[in-house]
Amino acid sequence: MTNEPAVKTQKLTKTYGDKVAVDSVDLVIPRGVAFGYLGPNGAGKTTLIRMLLGLTPATSGSMWLLGKQLPKERSEALSKVGAIVEEPRFHEYLTGLENLRVAASVRGPDAFARISESLDRVGLSARASDKVGSYSLGMRQRLGIARCLLNDPELLILDEPMNGLDPAGIMEFRHLIRSFVSEGRTVVISSHLLDEIEKTCDAVAIVDRGHIVKQGSIDEMRGRPSGQVTIEVGEPDLALSLLSRLDYVSSVEVVGGGELKFDLRGDATSAKVNAALVGAGISVERLEPAKATLEDEFLAVTSNMGIH
Repeated sequence: MTNEPAVKTQKLTKTYGDKVAVDSVDLVIPRGVAFGYLGPNGAGKTTLIRMLLGLTPATSGSMWLLGKQLPKERSEALSKVGAIVEEPRFHEYLTGLENLRVAASVRGPDAFARISESLDRVGLSARASDKVGSYSLGMRQRLGIARCLLNDPELLILDEPMNGLDPAGIMEFRHLIRSFVSEGRTVVISSHLLDEIEKTCDAVAIVDRGHIVKQGSIDEMRGRPSGQVTIEVGEPDLALSLLSRLDYVSSVEVVGGGELKFDLRGDATSAKVNAALVGAGISVERLEPAKATLEDEFLAVTSNMGIH
């Protein structure tokens, strides 16, 4: 497989009159990962996707998909790309199966051979003979992914794909995305759902007002200490009593069993807490400084920019 990234942009910009929708974006997405393009509604996420797919011309800058430069090599690049932009659209008077047959008719015989497998993969085989007009938004999202799979894509670009999914559906979607990655595909997910992106993706870019404010792996993005500590002790009641009296500890709570969580104040360290517990004869079985979540990092970055 080529070492060229799945997606690459340089100074990519899109303006509408005086409004800058995408502002000089430099983005590199490696192959074989799930990548979250993360930001609030109106941040320019969909506009960037539309430019990558050739649906909206760029005002300036350069872009590549799977090593092919756009728009010069658009047809060759998109032959290996599956995409959902905003809500997927279908012929509502046709069944799910019939809609996929229509889509396959412009892709060739290999696409027809993948229809049954694609429906099964997204969990729609039992509803394939129902008219799409009766489908929920979540079912339409899944049918959209099935349509993406008809050309066996190397790159999937999904715009807000978790819209309309219930919690069980979101978990199924998460497993589906990870299965694509395990096959060597690249999945780019545009979303404002921070928690789900954190659980699903390997790396993210945080975008607001058209430009990227930070990007990196999930571990890098949430790598800073949050100030919270989790401990597991043999005597939780005694530990709760002790920790509540320490002036450098706050917000102590019992999570369950022998586990407690608390926040450290000032320059206090978890080692100092451990010494206090052991000195009081309380056995410490586990002590773990918590990491910041992706949401913590997102709020910290956007707050520093004066967005919130």
